[in-house]
Amino acid sequence: MRKRKKEGGPMPAASAGLLRFFEEETEGIKIRPELLVALAISLIVVSVLAKVFF
Repeated sequence: MRKRKKEGGPMPAASAGLLRFFEEETEGIKIRPELLVALAISLIVVSVLAKVFF
């Protein structure tokens, strides 16, 4: 897959001196936020159940 680059130069500083970061999407594992929250909650439940039963 080829990445498309935006035409033009770098963006100027935004308001209050803040710069725009993360203009390009990085490669890596893509996880939906709902799945991440569900995994965190299930880990908490498993930890509590392990403490109660063991």
